[in-house]
Amino acid sequence: MSEALNLPAEARERAGKGASRAIRREGRTPAVIYGGKEEPTLIHVEQKELVKQLGTGHFMNSIVNIEIGGKIIRTLPKDVAFHPVTDRPLHVDFLRMTGDSKVEVQVPVVFINEEDSPGLKKGGVLNIVRHELELLCPNADIPDEIQIDVTGKEIGDSIHISEVTLPKGVTSVITDRDFTIATLIAPSGLKSSAGEAAEAE
Repeated sequence: MSEALNLPAEARERAGKGASRAIRREGRTPAVIYGGKEEPTLIHVEQKELVKQLGTGHFMNSIVNIEIGGKIIRTLPKDVAFHPVTDRPLHVDFLRMTGDSKVEVQVPVVFINEEDSPGLKKGGVLNIVRHELELLCPNADIPDEIQIDVTGKEIGDSIHISEVTLPKGVTSVITDRDFTIATLIAPSGLKSSAGEAAEAE
């Protein structure tokens, strides 16, 4: 799991477009913390700090400790709305994390031992179908990434979720099918030469 991020915040009293616009004019971004069987908490955060944290690349996969009125609330970012033109964040939804609850997160996949794949050595290409996996994880133990070993993989092989060893307590959100994460395909040069050879015959 990425190190927890700390985000100072202030409570906001009013919801609604007018109030949100006023907050944005002050260089801040409205947000809400919900979940945990509590009433939603309306907050606003400094836009510059939020943009900096979004720039880390792992904001949506990090625990964010929101500091508000001397209290810290552990949260997981669930959604960020961006301005369609300027791309600045307009609103953030945070999920309050309590006890040993589980959360749904998107975790990136990383392929290892590519040098031990005969198919890749022959010039095959790893065609990645899913760059991230939708996982259900304990809120205190969200993995940074899921490593997938391609040792022994040949051209034509596929890698399915059933082959992946997930960390303890972590399960796939998709359970109704053994979905494909990547396939090992022949390089385009090899395909065309094979096709030409077949035509010549």
